[in-house]
Amino acid sequence: MPPFKCTRYNQIMEVTDLHGWRLSPAAAIGLQKSLAVRVSKKWQKRAVRFVAGTDISVERDGRARAAVVVLNYPGLETVEVSAVEGRLDFPYIPGLLSFREIPLLLAAFRKLATVPDMVLVDGQGLAHPRRFGIACHLGLFLGIPAIGCAKSRLVGSHAEPGQNPGEYALLRDNGEVIGAALRTRAGTKPVYVSIGHRISLNMSIKWVMRCLGGYRLPEPARLAHQAAGGNLRLIKSVCTR
Repeated sequence: MPPFKCTRYNQIMEVTDLHGWRLSPAAAIGLQKSLAVRVSKKWQKRAVRFVAGTDISVERDGRARAAVVVLNYPGLETVEVSAVEGRLDFPYIPGLLSFREIPLLLAAFRKLATVPDMVLVDGQGLAHPRRFGIACHLGLFLGIPAIGCAKSRLVGSHAEPGQNPGEYALLRDNGEVIGAALRTRAGTKPVYVSIGHRISLNMSIKWVMRCLGGYRLPEPARLAHQAAGGNLRLIKSVCTR
């Protein structure tokens, strides 16, 4: 399938199908291992005018709602909201979240008129058993800097970060630094930040802090969570698959 293209301020965003989705769990694990080597851990300084956040809400009947919210930067004002509803074809298996959620998320990205320069993903990046969480997977599809910002830890261990916003403790797994437990607000649990694609861990932490609006979660992720739950007015109409 050819890449979907849209333009904004003379930029071109490509959403390319890297592979098919009809995979067994064993094949999905093998694909994660092969794609993990393509993840870039380097930040190439670039202008960031629009930051997207993603989230997905799953109902008991198996239907789901994927949402992408685009905010301007540094104002953090909502520019566009896109949501798509459909069924998730891949079963829930820890460590294979991207194969369950990304097809619906990509459908929401394809409906955007605004091209984001960065995406904050509700989920893990390198902080994953095979170093290829949903933020890495989505980053490869979108080709823009992607940051994993998860509400809970999937793998690894860390010391308790300081209580002040911005303090963090490195998250390690078998001696390898895979992310950070970042305190974004005093008196709340840390969030788990890790590289998704085309960014360093240091810059991932900085961008999460830059996108805070007084809450535990950065604004793009927080608003995407609301949109996925149907609690944020859509600036772009919902499409059904």
